[in-house]
Amino acid sequence: MQLDTVLIKVASRCNINCSYCYVYNQGDTSWQRMPKHMSFEIVEDVIRQLATLYRDQDHPFAVVLHGGEPLLLPRNILEALLKGLADCLPATCSRSIQTNGTLIDDDLLELCVRTGTTLSVSIDGPADVHDTFRIAFNGGGTYARAAAGIARLRQHPRADLLFTGTLCVVDPQSDPCRVYEFFKSLAVPSVDFLFKDGNYAKLPLGKRTVESTEYGRWLAAVWDCYVQDPDPPRIRILDDLGRLLLGGASVKEGCGQTMYGIVVIDTDGTVTKNDTLKSMFDGADRFEKIWSVSTDRLSEIADSREFIQYSHLQNPTSPICRACPLLSVCGGGMPLSRWHPETGLHNPSVYCADYKLLIGHIQETLQEFR
Repeated sequence: MQLDTVLIKVASRCNINCSYCYVYNQGDTSWQRMPKHMSFEIVEDVIRQLATLYRDQDHPFAVVLHGGEPLLLPRNILEALLKGLADCLPATCSRSIQTNGTLIDDDLLELCVRTGTTLSVSIDGPADVHDTFRIAFNGGGTYARAAAGIARLRQHPRADLLFTGTLCVVDPQSDPCRVYEFFKSLAVPSVDFLFKDGNYAKLPLGKRTVESTEYGRWLAAVWDCYVQDPDPPRIRILDDLGRLLLGGASVKEGCGQTMYGIVVIDTDGTVTKNDTLKSMFDGADRFEKIWSVSTDRLSEIADSREFIQYSHLQNPTSPICRACPLLSVCGGGMPLSRWHPETGLHNPSVYCADYKLLIGHIQETLQEFR
């Protein structure tokens, strides 16, 4: 396996408390046993291992700083990490920070400019939509601080290089066209709409049954706004599904049948699986073998039988999926959404009905354009 994405958990805590968060509010407790943030020593090991990884595989990969909230990492340690990555990796290895936006300041933006680091901000829509789930520990909303962070980012002279876009977790109870127009009003370069995490043991918030299509209908309405807009922002999931229907490929896991090499590095340097697996059960993202950037080479981890078996989790095993004509497009969805406590991952996604509705709707529109 080649690694495509290295997600670095530089902070294991967050300064807000999103009710749908797969890290803190889906049953996983591993974060409680992690250091609150990476140390200088682990940062040095990360830099060394990523430089070695690039030499070993001679193939670019994306580096994403994540958390918790990555901007809780003390600024001097963050500066050492970003400068080290800029020095040891070519520009083809992108470096980005996924942040909730509440801690963005001018010094951070200047550091990102100097080190070629980009930012993506998580925001779920207008204030009433965003503040339904993305709340502070005192129960109050966080929209005003996130919006202020985005405004500061957009006003920077190098915003075109710094700001890659936004991540939005879908609330199917919201008005999809209003949410789309909200992102247009922010002039964001892209929006990555994500379904809420859930599975057969615990359905995603807002989904009534496995057969219901709340999320599919919501994104189908966004698609209609998207294709009628002469100057739209990029929407990754819609772009991926459209490309796949036209014979192209996806650019991220979650649809299509391309396998992606994804690895996570925790604050103590432990190497783990895709962290979204946390929402299945406590410890679902852990390898049986304990690897660390302090002692193990990432390319050798990616070559191991256990890592390759983990990567194959992206491919659905359910006979229903294997026989479905839409498999090449939906790819079975995210592994975490196939989880059942009795049958493991040997099931269609709980979002199967949503994908069928959405893909069918996009397909009809593309046929009209031909």
